[in-house]
Amino acid sequence: MTPRLSRTTLAGVDLGGHADVRGPAVDPAGTTVGLVHLGLGAFHRAHQAVYTEDAAAAAGSSSWGILGVTQRSARVAEQLAPQDGLYGVLTKGTSETSLRVVGSLRDVAFPGTATGRVLATIAAPTTHVVTLTVTEKGYRRRGDGRPDLADPDLAADVAALTAELRGDVASDPARSPIGLLVRGLAQRHRADVGPITVVCCDNLADNGTVVESLVRDLLGSVPGAERLAAWVEASVAFPSTMVDRIVPATTPAHRDEAARLLGLDDEGLVVGEPFTQWVVEDRFAGPRPPWELAGATLTSDVAPFERAKLRVLNASHSTLAYLGALRGYATIAQAVADPDLEAVARALVDEDVLPTLAAPDGLDLTGYRDDVLARFANPNTGHTTVQVAMDGSAKLPQRLLGTVRDRIAAGAVPDAAAASIAAWMSYVHATTQTGLEVGGRRVTLDDPLADVLAEAAAGPVDGLTARLLAVRQVFGADLGQSTELHDAVRAHLRTLAPA
Repeated sequence: MTPRLSRTTLAGVDLGGHADVRGPAVDPAGTTVGLVHLGLGAFHRAHQAVYTEDAAAAAGSSSWGILGVTQRSARVAEQLAPQDGLYGVLTKGTSETSLRVVGSLRDVAFPGTATGRVLATIAAPTTHVVTLTVTEKGYRRRGDGRPDLADPDLAADVAALTAELRGDVASDPARSPIGLLVRGLAQRHRADVGPITVVCCDNLADNGTVVESLVRDLLGSVPGAERLAAWVEASVAFPSTMVDRIVPATTPAHRDEAARLLGLDDEGLVVGEPFTQWVVEDRFAGPRPPWELAGATLTSDVAPFERAKLRVLNASHSTLAYLGALRGYATIAQAVADPDLEAVARALVDEDVLPTLAAPDGLDLTGYRDDVLARFANPNTGHTTVQVAMDGSAKLPQRLLGTVRDRIAAGAVPDAAAASIAAWMSYVHATTQTGLEVGGRRVTLDDPLADVLAEAAAGPVDGLTARLLAVRQVFGADLGQSTELHDAVRAHLRTLAPA
């Protein structure tokens, strides 16, 4: 039976025996906690935890260990606690594989049983940063972006915070990430141990501002929180970030491969592509890990990087998903391997996207385009066309239609972007009207506006462009009235939609 990864068993492994296997860059035994992370999923373990370990190693620091906090389930904590917080990152490129063991995660906790320990760690004078990856749903926001105080979990945390501010001892476990964060900030305020920085690492535009607004709004709803709110205003920073790394789901085959490489079983293994990017607004309230020493970009403005990612990576990803699915390709890697489809994605970026972008400092946009297409060609990312194609009515306005509007405002006809819109329209038509098979199975439209789109797609194909452009929830009032866009989309649609 293969022994399980831990500090003791790892010490018995000859890590010099394999060029593609390496151990922790820091000494786990000598590393103390200086950072709390909320949302101990695979992405954090393959991304920020790696940057933090490499930054600490580069600086020779032993004070940037992480307390990783799970969300609703204790499962990840139960996987990692017997391994002393150690886990592997299996990096899968198109043809190369490597494994590293990460040692920056020095403690794990499940709020259901360890809320007190988490709050105390946020309030510790040695803790300087709280990071979050809790997914967009985890923030419990209403449609207008404000905290959903009717959410029972958030309401329970507000009640616990209210009691704590009165001086009562609230032993209730935290039930929401934002509630846990605010209760931790309240305890730090009482302890009077200095400022702290909260770093959101979720895929939300202007994510630091989003979290800061939620914290402020939540405190504004709590009686007696005025002093705490003033302290947060003065002593807590909320920098924005942009994160990027594809982290596929870990499979039994991945675990078997890692066990063969390391000689140890790893229940906490995560998988990642070789590419990784982290852009962080350089706005901190106190000490921080020197993440720039690990390859992160520290900048005064994250927005240009977010814009480049949305318009280059996300827009071409969606384009390949729709075109690939229409040709029956099951994966994005298969789609981008088709020269015709790769040419459409490349034209989108070169002809319409790049003219709308100002290159952020240190980012070569044409090189970024090439990196993106190369990443899509990696079969180990596991992205399927149907998966990426879902929720198009919500994705297109963010990923593509800003480019379209900018090109029209500049007096140009966005022909390449029109080809992407036509691909989406053809996908909507095929999945709601004529039927579409991808990878041997019939596909239906997975979209929050599925009923609206199906109704618009019904009828003669010749009028499909006009009917779908008239869906204001997607295209607004302006694009539906653009004759140039209508004509360009209609011309491309003739080559995609059945007669």
